[in-house]
Formats: sequence, structure tokens, C-alpha cells
Amino acid sequence: MHKYFSEALGTFALVFCGTGAIIINQESGGVITHVGIAITFGLIVMAMIYALGEVSGAHLNPAVTLAFWIAGRFPAQQIIPFLTGQIFGALIASGLLRFLFPASETLGATLPAGAAMQSFILEIVLTFFLMLVILQVSHGSKETGWFAGLAIGGVVLLEAMFAGPICGASMNPARSLAPAVVSGHLENICIYLIAPVLGAFLAVPCNRILQKPA
Repeated sequence: MHKYFSEALGTFALVFCGTGAIIINQESGGVITHVGIAITFGLIVMAMIYALGEVSGAHLNPAVTLAFWIAGRFPAQQIIPFLTGQIFGALIASGLLRFLFPASETLGATLPAGAAMQSFILEIVLTFFLMLVILQVSHGSKETGWFAGLAIGGVVLLEAMFAGPICGASMNPARSLAPAVVSGHLENICIYLIAPVLGAFLAVPCNRILQKPA
């Protein structure tokens, strides 16, 4: 049970701080800036990996959990509890943000700035690179070690920095689902539920190729 609580707590922190930065940036007239939002997402991911990596692996992301399972690094019987914890933590975070900022229309939901297909492909590619880094730096299904948090948080920051204005750079179904459900903006949610999972799955065979001996 402590693993599932860890995933709920970590995903709560991710959504509360990350989407909270988006909301506060809107409320304050852009004081945080897009760069600040990207840094916030990267830092909270890094912090949660260091804080919770030894407990649950700090997946904080249904796509990551499913990809670890596809890679043979995660037991099937823990998939549903992990995903439940992640989604529950994300929903609680968005619910609290709704209470704190009732005037926010979208609560930091990820919405395409252009064509839906453009964001769909971007989310696949972004999550592919994120998952590839996670697989390379993690031990089993755990994102632990001195460099794992820095590497993974850095990728999140980088991808949010350059792709955020177009697709939102979600890379995480739970991060997108919670604010969409609480705010009622579900019109593009399929992009952010399907594309990150596809991208994470594609990283698994690529990682196996990279790990084959010469």
C-alpha cells in the first residue's frame, strides 16, 4: 500500500505544482512566464524522483508504468493499483486548484494550439524520448540514483520548454486527464491519453536494441 500512496502523492505534487504554475501565470499576468512553467515541471519531477524513487519508483505517469510492464520490468498485478493511485492523486490536485482558483477556466489543461494531429504526433515523439531516457537511467522499474532525477527532470523541462506552446508537452495521461475532468474541457483528451502511451511503448524496443551487445 505504501507504493500506491507514494504514486498518488507524487502525482499530486506534479499536477499541483505544474498546472498550478500555469494557473498562477495566467492569474498574475505572466509573471512566471513559459520558461518558469517548464522549469517548474522539470524541478517537481526531479524532486519527486529523489523523494519517492526508493519507495515506488516514482513513475508518476500511467504511460511510464505501462511501458515498464511491456519491458518486463513491472508486475502485471500492480498495474491497476499504480494507475489508480496516479489518477487519484492528479484528480485531488486539480480539485484543490479548482478550490483555490475558481476563476481559472481550464486549470492548466493541455490543449492543442494548432491541428490535433500535430499535437498527437508531438506527444508521441516527446514521450518516446522521455521514456527512452527513463529506461536507460532506471534500475528495473525504479527511477532511482543520483543521476536519474536530474536526467528525467531535465528531459521534462527541455520538452516542456520547446513544445509546450504547441501541444502542452503533457507526456502523461494523468497530468492531462485530471484538469480536463475537473474543468470540463474534455474535447481533446483522447490525444493526451493515447499518444503518450504509444510513445512510451515505442521506446521499449528501441531501448532493447541499444542494450544488445555489439
